[in-house]
Amino acid sequence: MSVLILIPARMASTRLPGKPLADIAGAPMIVHVARRAAESGLGRVVVATDTAAVAEAVASHGFEAVMTRADHQSGSDRIHEALAALDPSGTVETVINVQGDLPTVEPGTIVASAAPLADPEVDIATLGVEIAREEEKTNPNVVKIVGSPVSPGRLRALYFTRATAPWGEGPLYHHIGLYAYRRAALERFVSLPPSPLEKRERLEQLRALEAGMRIDACVVATVPLGVDTPADLDRAREILSSSQRF
Repeated sequence: MSVLILIPARMASTRLPGKPLADIAGAPMIVHVARRAAESGLGRVVVATDTAAVAEAVASHGFEAVMTRADHQSGSDRIHEALAALDPSGTVETVINVQGDLPTVEPGTIVASAAPLADPEVDIATLGVEIAREEEKTNPNVVKIVGSPVSPGRLRALYFTRATAPWGEGPLYHHIGLYAYRRAALERFVSLPPSPLEKRERLEQLRALEAGMRIDACVVATVPLGVDTPADLDRAREILSSSQRF
């Protein structure tokens, strides 16, 4: 499959404004994400941004950027615009959306996000991690996948929720918001209006499920560090400053 990895990046973060350009071990955070994506070896890597300074920083470190509108409501809308600009002829078959605030994400985790698309019945692929900490099971900020196992290490998503679910004995899975789309699935997804459960749970992926699209999740070992707060940024700096990879 022809794969395009898109990394949406915007400067207007509520909790950590300007975070794509936050310095980590001598490079902007968004550049670290692009490096991890390139190391996956899956395909072309492009940062999709609405800010010229981000595009310039990415280009200065040898990566590609594309400018997008500033009024997008979500990262999926931004990557759809970027896809149309970068590949108007429609040759790209698979689009991987890597969040721009995952500077320590492992390349293998990005690879795993696309693995369920080997099944032609799957429209969208994503990731999950078994929850080990009890407090995370009841934390509404930890989104859970309610899924049916279809093979070792893979779930068919039936629902996503901020509640503690499913009930009863057995593992709970933390959803990681890293997605791989078939091109047609992305185009259909962004054409749909926000769905009732999406608005209620404030989880965009429910729009796809409510429309009858299939989402499968590959279960991986660890949750990548998402940088949302100054404390997260300090942790990312600690990790990458001690790493030889940058």
